[in-house]
Amino acid sequence: MSTGRKLRIGVLGPGTAAAETLALARDVGTEIAQRGAILICGGLDGVMETAARVAKQAGGLTVGIVPGADAGEANAFIDIPVVSGMSEARNVLVVRTSNVVIAIGGSYGTLSEIALALKIGVPVVGLGTWELCSPDGTAAPIIRARSAQEAVSKAIEAIRL
Repeated sequence: MSTGRKLRIGVLGPGTAAAETLALARDVGTEIAQRGAILICGGLDGVMETAARVAKQAGGLTVGIVPGADAGEANAFIDIPVVSGMSEARNVLVVRTSNVVIAIGGSYGTLSEIALALKIGVPVVGLGTWELCSPDGTAAPIIRARSAQEAVSKAIEAIRL
C-alpha cells in the first residue's frame, strides 16, 4: 500500500445501536482520525454518525456514501457526501472504497457489507459483530478485536500484509 494516498478505513454498523456499540464507534472514529486515515461509512445515523462525529472533531476526514439521491441525507459530520441513489446496494460502494473495514455491532446491512468485503477480499476486522461460518463449519476470516485501539491497529496491519 505505497500509493501515497491516505488509508481509507470503512466503518460498518447499524443505524440504530445500543449505547455500548455507539461507545465502540466513538472510540474507533477517534482512532481512525488520530492515525491520519479517512473514515468511510454509509453516511447516516447510529454507528456511522457517531464514528464520523468524533473523527471530524479529531480533525479527520469523513466520507459518507448515502443511499438516496440527496446529499442532504448525510449526517452533519460527513465532509464528503457521495450520492449513490442505490438504496442498500450502496453497501458495495462503501466496501469497494475502503482498503479495510471495521464492523461494529451489526444489523442485516452490516452483515451484507461483511459478506461483500469477504467476497472481494477486503479485510474485515470485527468488534462485537457477527460470528459467521460456512456450511462446513469453517469460520469466516474476520479478524477479531476486543477494543477500538486493537481494531484500528489490526485494520492497518491487515492492509500492510
